Amino acid sequence: MKKISIGKLGLAVVGGLASMALADNPISTYHYLADPGAAADDEYFYIITDSDDPAPANSDGYKIYALYAFRSKDMQNWTDFGIIYDARKVNGINDIWASGIAVHNGTFYIVFPDGGGGGIGYIKAPAIDGPWTNAVGQGKDKLVGGRGIIGCDGVSWCFDPGIFIDDDGTTYVTWGGGESNSRPNTDNFDIVKLNDAKDAPVGNGSHVKVNNLPTRKMLEASYIHKHNGTYYFSYSTGWQQGAPTIDYGTSNNVMGPYTWKGTILGDPSMNGRSINGNNNHHGIAEFKGHSYVVYHDRRIAKGHNGLEVIPADDGRANPNEGYHRSVSVDEMFYNADGTIKQVVCTNEGPEQIENFDPYDWYPALTSSKQKGIRSRSNFVQGKKAEHVLLPLSSKESWLRVSGVDFGTAATGFTVEAASAADGNKIEIRTGSATGTLAGTCALKNTGSKTVYAENKCEVEGLKGIVKQLFLVFKGAQDSTMVIKAWGFEGSGTTPPEPQKPFGGKAWAIPGKIEMENFDEPGTGRGAGLASYSDNDSEDHGAESNGGKSYREDTGVDIYKKTTGYVVGYNQTGEWLEYTVNVEKDGDYTMFASVASAANTSSFKLSIDDNDITDEIAIPANEGEDNWDDYNKVKTNVSLTAGEHILRFTVTGDWLDIDYITFVEGKDATDPEPIGTISLRETVHLNAMSSNTFRVFDLKGALVGTVDLEGCKVQDALRSAGFSQGVYMLRSVRGNKKFMARVAE
Repeated sequence: MKKISIGKLGLAVVGGLASMALADNPISTYHYLADPGAAADDEYFYIITDSDDPAPANSDGYKIYALYAFRSKDMQNWTDFGIIYDARKVNGINDIWASGIAVHNGTFYIVFPDGGGGGIGYIKAPAIDGPWTNAVGQGKDKLVGGRGIIGCDGVSWCFDPGIFIDDDGTTYVTWGGGESNSRPNTDNFDIVKLNDAKDAPVGNGSHVKVNNLPTRKMLEASYIHKHNGTYYFSYSTGWQQGAPTIDYGTSNNVMGPYTWKGTILGDPSMNGRSINGNNNHHGIAEFKGHSYVVYHDRRIAKGHNGLEVIPADDGRANPNEGYHRSVSVDEMFYNADGTIKQVVCTNEGPEQIENFDPYDWYPALTSSKQKGIRSRSNFVQGKKAEHVLLPLSSKESWLRVSGVDFGTAATGFTVEAASAADGNKIEIRTGSATGTLAGTCALKNTGSKTVYAENKCEVEGLKGIVKQLFLVFKGAQDSTMVIKAWGFEGSGTTPPEPQKPFGGKAWAIPGKIEMENFDEPGTGRGAGLASYSDNDSEDHGAESNGGKSYREDTGVDIYKKTTGYVVGYNQTGEWLEYTVNVEKDGDYTMFASVASAANTSSFKLSIDDNDITDEIAIPANEGEDNWDDYNKVKTNVSLTAGEHILRFTVTGDWLDIDYITFVEGKDATDPEPIGTISLRETVHLNAMSSNTFRVFDLKGALVGTVDLEGCKVQDALRSAGFSQGVYMLRSVRGNKKFMARVAE
């Protein structure tokens, strides 16, 4: 069975909000970050940054390859998800510089510059930590610029994009910087509106006009936000005119023109001392009744306010501050007339707006301040970000969490960690890194920094609101422990509810499993509570069921057919789990009822996280099918008696699956034959020409086929009877796919 970790433990707030608990800028003190963007939903404030980490100490230029992500519920304690997108591991991208982020209806969108001016890329994800996929339509890999749908429109620096989604869901992208003969620094930004599917521009870019500009001109860092019905266009004025500032204009139309109003953020400085340098960049978002601006400065590299100056990537101390930046956040306020009060940069950052709940399961890098730590990201394209904490445990090494509400009392602490040495431990203390000891958690020696174990210990004295909680890392050698996640449990709290079978009863093996009836997810925190993973939150099959999802709030794409429900629109990396009860040990034959429009579709099965099949390829349906013609694939498996978790994982895009049947014995007979295909047989996959394409609407439904032999795509679609709209085309033979539009 799947191991269940300790649960999400809800407590009533005791003693009220931790009064005036303040954070310390910058939000991270263990790596160099820059060029932040901001977004928010009802639960979290999000920040994305790029990174100066790869730059050597004496760097005289930027080395920026990846995007990082952070989020907070309270504006003081931040979870660092590490690298969420890495140009070094994604084909077709050079570098990633300053980017923009937006979140709408549970989907996250990022626009990023490729190579500091090589075009504007566009990606999306179901969560801030991914997995991120290309969101550009029409078979392109850029929205703007090289290999893009539209050109840069004469903008000198086709970079620093921003993305803004209006209240009605309409999406806009801005970009630009520098100046050229055709686009001076009074006219160096463009804006474009995207279509309803958010995957292609409507028309070409339009110039962003800002009237009444003062001496300070516009350079880079375009950004749009909205407050009380007014649109605000903000930007960096650049170093050519003295210290760079973030200025802004306002308009009642998102496309402009805007009228210059003033400065949001000056060159970040305090007490007469600059903590910035030769550029400025920002992001703005409203969150829980407050407005915040995020920006970069040089606090760490300058050792500002006693900060530990961490070495550069090459290990050398005191790196060139111009190319080793930090990200900070402060609250932003408006005047009665809607103009913005110039932001005051602070050491403390914004006030904490709600207490921290310790009874949840947190990624290791969740804290309000840190010392003596490092981190490691393992980015794999198509997967969620993985980021772990590496304590320098022979030195003063700790995380601090602020304004923690323990309610009646905490009784235990759990941490998931790897340890390659004996004697590693975590001390839980209050007040300071040497304050009152609440408990000590010894870490099991797992023999490797990649093998993790769950470690538990008791704690005492943690009740009510603790203003400062410290996790202190102790060990004889640096970097011999790796921390993945942690959380507390307490008295009088609710344990987690593990996932459970749909309808309350495990599926019997031998027997048939209806794929739409995957397990109900668990509630609480910890590993092992999810019963499915879907790449987006929209149920593309709801329309086939009168607009109502068969499995509400899951986003799993379940289609209603004449024969019942099937799970469709399956994409690589998605998975579903089922509690099964195997009658006895032995060999079984597995039959799966599947349909596919491409030769790239495949899946695999696992039991309790151990694969029981290789990848099973699904042949494309022959003829002009409408996804109602299903084939069977089969393979032999060996199973162990008892209750288990069966996982179905998609390993190749675009397949439908109706059900799976397990029959006792090797090479058994299918009780419901519909053209079974043995995995040992050679299958003639299709007889169509390489110019034949299946055509899907934007909900993923197959709506027909088209032959592109000797024809332009639009002409072929019109001739085949397709009406005005946007379609996805996939070749019947091979892997070619692209978007196409039929105009009026």
